Amino acid sequence: MIAARGLGGGAVRRRLDGARWHFQHGPIDCIVGVEGTGDAAAVALEAAWERFGGVLAELVGELPLLREDLSSGRAASGAARGAVARRMLSACRPYAEAGTFITAMAAVAGSVAEELVAFFVRPGIARAYVNNGGDVALHLGAGQSFDVGVIADPALARAGGPLAGRFAVDAGSPVRGIATSGWRGRSFSLGIADSVTILATTASAADAAATIVANAVDVDDARIVRLPANAVRDDSDLGDRLVVRAVPPLPAPLVDAALARGAAEARAQVAAGRIIGAVLSLQGRWRVVGDIGSDAGRDGEPVATSLACRLRDEPATVS
Repeated sequence: MIAARGLGGGAVRRRLDGARWHFQHGPIDCIVGVEGTGDAAAVALEAAWERFGGVLAELVGELPLLREDLSSGRAASGAARGAVARRMLSACRPYAEAGTFITAMAAVAGSVAEELVAFFVRPGIARAYVNNGGDVALHLGAGQSFDVGVIADPALARAGGPLAGRFAVDAGSPVRGIATSGWRGRSFSLGIADSVTILATTASAADAAATIVANAVDVDDARIVRLPANAVRDDSDLGDRLVVRAVPPLPAPLVDAALARGAAEARAQVAAGRIIGAVLSLQGRWRVVGDIGSDAGRDGEPVATSLACRLRDEPATVS
């Protein structure tokens, strides 16, 4: 492993193979893949690595602002100093302005991925991605594409289980960000979705929307276990809001009702121009909204998608 200069060894990286690297610093855990000609890939990787080394300290320095309820009106994007923090606020602000509870932390993983992938947008780079815990930013040169494989159950993803399905994103598509949320993931959710995968023009926009749409996949059932977020993790930005901790097998009508609520929210976000498409999963049933590529089903039809995004043969990383 190689430690980042100036961070006392806090940030580390290691090569996974000829095209992929693992960057890690505290909670930030990225798989970086790049293909290019000549020295372009090496130069871009070094630039991204240098930038990566300072990201965590920047975010920690602005954490009070980033943890505020943006719908309260107290936090303003002009108050953010760092580029990543400003991107987080920008991605989450539309939901706050509509009166929906959200903090900028809803877009942190996608915003970091987006910050790093920008270093690969240069001559000589055919394609690149940054997968930050399942929230993915893409760069595609002319004629290039990525196959995105997905798994609905994070336990299967961690075990390297088979893909539930896959779809393609090519250079002609506006999609450059993919993010997933759900109660089974590493972040808390107010809803019961196993997974909600969002495609958007940027990773930060996809990340924020995944949180909102996943929260909307919900029904009332006394058997669903909900706990105050700060009782599960005392530093949660969600405070005492109830987050889902366990979902029992539900009858099909309740599953369909929950998915219908989430699909309605996703359609509203497509109509607002904030996302391009969404795939929702709950207990083996699926809904597709918008455009996620030619290999996906139409709105309402079953489709294979995921809580964990895999690019080509990369081991799954759970969101």
